[in-house]
Amino acid sequence: MSAVVLVGAQWGDEGKGKITDFLAREANCVARYQGGSNAGHTVEVGNDKFMLHLIPSGILYPDTLCIVGNGVVVDMQKLNEEIAGLQKRGIDCNNLRISLRSPVVMPYHKKIDELEDRHTKIGTTKRGIGPAYADKTNRIGFRIGDILGGHDCFKERFKAQVEYKNLIIKEIYQEEGFNYQELLDQVMEQAESLRKYVADTSYLLYSAIKAGQKVLFEGAQGTLLDIDHGTYPYVTSSHPIAGGACVGTGIGPTFIDRVIGIAKAYTTRVGEGPFPTELHGAEGEYLRQKGAEFGTTTGRPRRCGWLDAVILRYAVRINGLTDLAITKLDVLDEFASLKICTAYRYKGELLYEFPDNLSILEECEPEYIEIPGWQKDISGVTSLEELPVQARDYIAKIEELAGVKQAVVAVGPNRKQTIVSHNMFD
Repeated sequence: MSAVVLVGAQWGDEGKGKITDFLAREANCVARYQGGSNAGHTVEVGNDKFMLHLIPSGILYPDTLCIVGNGVVVDMQKLNEEIAGLQKRGIDCNNLRISLRSPVVMPYHKKIDELEDRHTKIGTTKRGIGPAYADKTNRIGFRIGDILGGHDCFKERFKAQVEYKNLIIKEIYQEEGFNYQELLDQVMEQAESLRKYVADTSYLLYSAIKAGQKVLFEGAQGTLLDIDHGTYPYVTSSHPIAGGACVGTGIGPTFIDRVIGIAKAYTTRVGEGPFPTELHGAEGEYLRQKGAEFGTTTGRPRRCGWLDAVILRYAVRINGLTDLAITKLDVLDEFASLKICTAYRYKGELLYEFPDNLSILEECEPEYIEIPGWQKDISGVTSLEELPVQARDYIAKIEELAGVKQAVVAVGPNRKQTIVSHNMFD
């Protein structure tokens, strides 16, 4: 048995898609456990680039079973479009399975998300993710299995919800609502297109693990965007942390063998909220351009800053990380010196642990150490020994500050630009 969870150790966008794709070549099964079409993973294979949103990154391996777990909110229109796009490129998606329990993102969720964000300014992607999770928690949402059942009780509940959402949209926001019959026909057709992929995915995962297969659990977003443990309220609406893998796929925590935290060699975040190491000048813009720091899903420019070891230590603690995967090390090639934040200064006091109070975080100033850069192109390096000594020192300092060793170092976006220290399924 070998079950590995991959989590983002920062604010998301750490390169999880690349690492998942790289590890999926050894996995028998890859399972996505939370988030929705608000997430985006970019996978580069040779000269080809694949933009994935709902489908697990292992889909490019036809013998790897790819599962969309019950913790993922599914926009059926987007999922159908994503499947069709992959099929046009020769990826048949016959290895895809979707949980019957997956909540559905309805068109009214996306409409309400857009209208609400005008007032809340949280920085949502406006993909309906928050409202869909809210309906799930309020027990008024719909699962894919509900729609495929097509029973009268579903249609009655759905009609009541459309009327209720229309009331909100019209009375509060003075916008046009939805026609019940048109919306019903639309979601029924979309669900029917997905019928062949739907399964009891919890049982599939359990069977794979009990059979001794290699299973990879893929999270979206990152630790600092977790609804409970992130920088609330500037977070997502689900649990990207390792614990979310169990709830979001229906397997027990005793089945997990390793937890790998993926972190960029610097730090980025999208949207609003405090960001202690953010760079506002030329250095931040350089990281943005060199690292192509623009959202896969929205195209929004990411805020960029120096590596934050306080965040990494927090991610180690919250997720129980056993290994680190350091990505985009090559983006730092041209810097003469590099900075790592080792603590926060708050009202004259040094904080070595991540504060659980957002108002404190907003007033924190980073305390840096400075490390010499390597100023060499490392994008073609294939082993740790080939890296310049300064790059190896930088990695060693990250390991020391985080308290966890690295298992993977990425020196570019392509599959081939990946250095593996040890097999993570061992």
